[in-house]
Amino acid sequence: MTNRINPNIVNAIDPPIDEANSWLVGRTFTDEKPLLNLAQAVPSYAPSKDLTNFMAERVKLFETAQYGPVSGNDNLKTELANHMNGIYGGSIYHDNILISAGCNQAFCLASMALAKAGDEMILTTPYYFNHQMWLEMQDIKTVHLDCDMNNKGLPEIDRARELISKKTKAIVLVSPNNPTGTRYPENLLEGFFELCQQTGIKLIIDETYKDFLIQQPPHKLFDFPNWGETLIQVYSFSKCFSLTGYRVGSIIAGKEVIKLVTKIMDTIAICAPRIAQDAALYGLQNLTSWVADKREMLARRSELFIKLFKENDLGFELVSSGAYFAYVRHLYKNKNDYEVAMELLDKENILSLPGTFFGPDQDRFLRLAYANITRKQIIEVVDRLNASFNNPS
Repeated sequence: MTNRINPNIVNAIDPPIDEANSWLVGRTFTDEKPLLNLAQAVPSYAPSKDLTNFMAERVKLFETAQYGPVSGNDNLKTELANHMNGIYGGSIYHDNILISAGCNQAFCLASMALAKAGDEMILTTPYYFNHQMWLEMQDIKTVHLDCDMNNKGLPEIDRARELISKKTKAIVLVSPNNPTGTRYPENLLEGFFELCQQTGIKLIIDETYKDFLIQQPPHKLFDFPNWGETLIQVYSFSKCFSLTGYRVGSIIAGKEVIKLVTKIMDTIAICAPRIAQDAALYGLQNLTSWVADKREMLARRSELFIKLFKENDLGFELVSSGAYFAYVRHLYKNKNDYEVAMELLDKENILSLPGTFFGPDQDRFLRLAYANITRKQIIEVVDRLNASFNNPS
């Protein structure tokens, strides 16, 4: 039977979030010490009531149950182009956009349009694991660009240049980064853009978390002449509008790439969910202040997290923090990241993700998704880490 199934799927890494959730099976947690889930990155707050009221009316309409255009609702694409132009500047038009069923799908479509089996793409490590998984499944070789973990996990352009071969189709960056939370400086992104431009490869930037950056714009790459020949942005509405389960995202790219990903989209999903597209359009038109309030709230959580880590001896060094995440180096001797993560779950009811979920040579790290929890719970996390490190088993 094994010769009848795809070995690329069998050999690809298994879904890390499912594995982490499996650790909770059979466990019970008390009111005195409830589970603090810092694993999967999800908003800790519900969507805007105005948005859910709007969706409740839209779902009654027949049109929201029907197919839409393969590349997405024209009104949504136009509104998203205006939104992105307002932030980044430049010249993004509705025909530079495809609406996808989430940012993961956007990346899958974009990478499939660029590369075939045997080609290469450069991923920074630590990487976002779903990027690695998809490329493995497509038999596209991932070439790992190790980030400087003593400098907030930033990648180096000169090192990337050394990794480019005749088979390289793209460099993939995530900023703000998942898993480290690091915001890549504007000049670094411009340097990578220029490298890709010089070598004739694409630069894919996953900007799922750009709405949680206080400093805007994240970059000015859309201002570059002929940006569409080099740049592909993938994006998600999931986090900014708290719509993770509705699955709606986007690709912004040159028209040639959009034509290709539209062809792929037609065979995979036909179109992104209509109700989710309606929600994204409503959000862009009406929820600017609501998103800004959430951005400020999460910035305060990040500040608190950083402050408490600096003030306490917790058995971890804070490597980087931002958007939804903190990436920490554990100081436990003779323990790997899995052992530390399981000990935190066993002793302190804290669910975190081991660094090895995010690539090779990450066994000294954990990812903590602090956006999942309130300020009060952040204080509780620090208290439990403090207790665990200072009372080792």
